[in-house]
Amino acid sequence: MAKTATLQSRQSRFFLNRKLVIGAALVIVVLGGLIVAAKPGPTPKAPATPARVETPSSRILTAKETSFDFGSVSMAAGKVTHRYWIRNTGATPIVVRKMYTSCMCTTAALVKGGRKFDPYGMPGHGSMPTLNEPIASNEAAMVEVVFDPAAHGPAGIGRIERLVTIQTDLESPLELAFVANVTP
Repeated sequence: MAKTATLQSRQSRFFLNRKLVIGAALVIVVLGGLIVAAKPGPTPKAPATPARVETPSSRILTAKETSFDFGSVSMAAGKVTHRYWIRNTGATPIVVRKMYTSCMCTTAALVKGGRKFDPYGMPGHGSMPTLNEPIASNEAAMVEVVFDPAAHGPAGIGRIERLVTIQTDLESPLELAFVANVTP
């Protein structure tokens, strides 16, 4: 009888240990899956868009410049700003639907007719409301870009490249780029 009780005790400990091991393995697999799913992938490099985006109907959005070099930017000195001038050189209005940036360290705001719209950032980091602001034929506007060199902390030191994308009702978006060399 004692042998049977001992055998049953061993079997029950074996099954209990087995259940614990399986349960722990399942928890590890689920947590690992959640971590992998939540990890952001690499930001794809978008191809450079020319300063002039055109559709067959002669609706054209141009920029005086599509790239800017901040040069050396100190994290300690704080945020830096650059303004890109854009113009509708076509015969009909163009509607700016959305603006967004390639990194959370950058924001962009449309400035038109003395009115500055809320700044827009990187998709996935806050809401991305539609802008839906028309730019009339021959009307100019400005895109004010603010870069925070301290946003990435010490890991953000070195050369950076960022994009601001302006989506309109045209076929292709207008992209404005900048580079900087971030120093402590």
